[in-house]
Amino acid sequence: MGGVSQPLHFATTSRSVYPTLVGVFVGLLLISNIGAVKLIQFGPIITDGGVFLFPLVYVVGDVLSEVYGFRAARRAILIGFAMSALAALTFWLVQVSPSAEAWGNQEAFEAILGFLPRIVMASLAGYLVGQLLNSYVLVRIKERTREKALWLRLLGSTAVGELADTVVFCTIAFLGILSGTDFLIYVAVGFAYKVLVEALLLPVTYAVIDAVKRREPSYATSDVLP
Repeated sequence: MGGVSQPLHFATTSRSVYPTLVGVFVGLLLISNIGAVKLIQFGPIITDGGVFLFPLVYVVGDVLSEVYGFRAARRAILIGFAMSALAALTFWLVQVSPSAEAWGNQEAFEAILGFLPRIVMASLAGYLVGQLLNSYVLVRIKERTREKALWLRLLGSTAVGELADTVVFCTIAFLGILSGTDFLIYVAVGFAYKVLVEALLLPVTYAVIDAVKRREPSYATSDVLP
């Protein structure tokens, strides 16, 4: 058959780095949520395993809000929320599914990835409230500062978002489980640590934001918000 072969068709990928940033944002969120299952203690300080990566979720969230604006950041936040909920549902389905006879690790699986409604609710609620507030505050400050005082936008929005996230998560997840003093220490240390990490990473955040702004042809330093 000597027919003319049809050309291959593919969609072109966007030049924007927005999809990559969203992927990194969601990946960091999911990994830190799994790590947060374990409570860890350094001396008198009690926190959870999410402490290692979760601050970076806010760093990437700041980049999204600063460069692309609230609506674009909100889209990434909602995608992260949906993927976190899907992960929780998937782990629950795996948990309740019959185990193969040769697999004897059901208790271990439930201990680490088992569906705990209180923890799942705490994680989703804290994340959603904190991230939306973080993005909203950053963009509102940018309305006044424009391209100046980036440090103020980053630290101010993180302080508000992390405080809301930490209080909501800790209250739903651990109020009544941790004693009064341990609970207050847990909240205070978690909040202070995350804000401190944001402050220490300011040079990195500045560099990433500058690189992304330069990479995005649609971004213009002007009086118009992105």
